[in-house]
Amino acid sequence: MRRRLARLVFSLPGTLVLMLALFVASIAARQTSAPAPASIPAPAQPTAPIPESVSACLACHEDEAMELAFSDGTAMSLFVDVAAFTRSVHAGQLTCTDCHAKYDDDHPMGTAFESRRAYTLNSYELCKRCHFDTYTRTLESVHYEFLKLGVESAPICTDCHGAHNIADPHEKRAMVSRSCAACHEEVNATYASSVHGHALVEDNNGDVPACADCHTHHQVQLPGTTRFRLNSPETCIRCHGDETLMAKYGISTTVAQTYLADFHGVTASLSKHLTDDQQRIVVTCNDCHGVHDIASPALKGAEAMKATVQQVCSSCHQDAAPTFPAAWLSHYPPSPRNAPLVWAVESMYRFFIPFAVIGLILNLGLHVYRMSAGR
Repeated sequence: MRRRLARLVFSLPGTLVLMLALFVASIAARQTSAPAPASIPAPAQPTAPIPESVSACLACHEDEAMELAFSDGTAMSLFVDVAAFTRSVHAGQLTCTDCHAKYDDDHPMGTAFESRRAYTLNSYELCKRCHFDTYTRTLESVHYEFLKLGVESAPICTDCHGAHNIADPHEKRAMVSRSCAACHEEVNATYASSVHGHALVEDNNGDVPACADCHTHHQVQLPGTTRFRLNSPETCIRCHGDETLMAKYGISTTVAQTYLADFHGVTASLSKHLTDDQQRIVVTCNDCHGVHDIASPALKGAEAMKATVQQVCSSCHQDAAPTFPAAWLSHYPPSPRNAPLVWAVESMYRFFIPFAVIGLILNLGLHVYRMSAGR
């Protein structure tokens, strides 16, 4: 009996069973004797280390009472929030003297400024040292045109991006709330109540367009021009022609195709390549759907949408009857569900026209053959 047991233990299967038993026993002993491990807290959001040269500046500029007085009697706070600075995109990359190169231990020094705005405008070209391409694009914007006319309230880099607390400019919520809304308060309030703004502000949906998606970031053009109107369908098509994006929300991409295929869309496409004095005003997306106050057609309702279209049509077609917009097939191609009669006639012509053309060619061919054979 002992020999059999020894053979079983020292055989290969027996050894494996014995090792497995010892391993299970050790795990059970650990679980009963060792206390449950404490939950590991999530690591704090890392912040950039503060260089020694920056710390030297912050030794004074952490004082919230520090300010700089100007000739017009106004003052500007010189306080720098250390927490905001270390979270900025420039933290760890730039030091104070990269932007404030003319300052040393015995300052303020340099030119005295009349007002706080004059000081801000004087720093306009600081950013171009690193962001030269972006800076040159701002020179083509409507904001820079206002600056050239002496409108000091026109925004520059720091008005939109901040100074010591610059965040990621691609974050849409920050872009709308902090930048554009600072000057365009009424427009922002209207946008916030639209179908796009509600999705962005309330639902934090990054798929919907914000200000810069339609107006661009640095080459902002005057939106009241004919050229801007004629180019607006392309702006809408960037999203409404994206099949993957529209599939997420159950919106058909035929919205773009049907507009470009009808009279107004073709006219807009042909006119945008002409000179400004040759371009014609035609109906674009904004005329029927609005600009900053765009509402969902599904939520707005069919009757309300018809009334809006009727109003837009009557602006050019003064003698149009109230039923005039009913002749439009909307943004959906004819189908058995949408305009079935038009779909039936269209389907018939797709068969009839090739049949008639082939029959005509066959008839002419037989007639020519008969004439040649008769000779």
